[in-house]
Amino acid sequence: MHTQLSTIEILPTGAHQYSIIWLHGLGADGHDFEKIAEELHLKAAPNIHFIFPNAPIQAVTINGGSKMRAWYDILEMSLERQVDIAGIYQSELGIKELIEQEINKGISSEHILLAGFSQGGVIALHTGLRYPHKLAGIIGLSTYLPTLKQLSSEQSPENCAIPIFMAHGILDSIVEIETGKAVATELIDLGYSIEWHDYLMEHSVCIEEIGHLSTFINRLFK
Repeated sequence: MHTQLSTIEILPTGAHQYSIIWLHGLGADGHDFEKIAEELHLKAAPNIHFIFPNAPIQAVTINGGSKMRAWYDILEMSLERQVDIAGIYQSELGIKELIEQEINKGISSEHILLAGFSQGGVIALHTGLRYPHKLAGIIGLSTYLPTLKQLSSEQSPENCAIPIFMAHGILDSIVEIETGKAVATELIDLGYSIEWHDYLMEHSVCIEEIGHLSTFINRLFK
């Protein structure tokens, strides 16, 4: 059953023109990327509403069934990464609801950006590529896409030219860089335009990456 997501929010100090919905990784919460709002040094910062949703708390199979915040269950940590596909579609509903809330405030869908790290990146990519109205862009950090096979029949024509930023750590042992690169390659084969970056880091975010993210978002939000 779908329940509304709780959120951590940073309200614009000026006129609200843009919205960024930023999704955390497995076991974290909405506070995880709260500080990035300042670190990005965005030109349009006073006009941006930052929304950091909390994933639902659920049992995660690979962590011995321990309950934690997760966008979907991960069933095994093989290269194939068997996951709960239905859970991904369930989380998509919650993110679509957050997008609709911003649209209802008068924000154009073209001024709404989806971003996510790891599991959150999965949901950002999955949701953004299927969303029926044009979005500003998608950011997928240290991530992959278990629903890539379904995308060819589910992709939104409105977002076939959406700007996509993907980045990965070369030393990532949680989501191997080859997994992320394979997704980027398949998306390019489907006609998407990907801005790809990799960094000498593990499953995390680095200063250089934040600089590249800042440039990417500043291009979208004037």
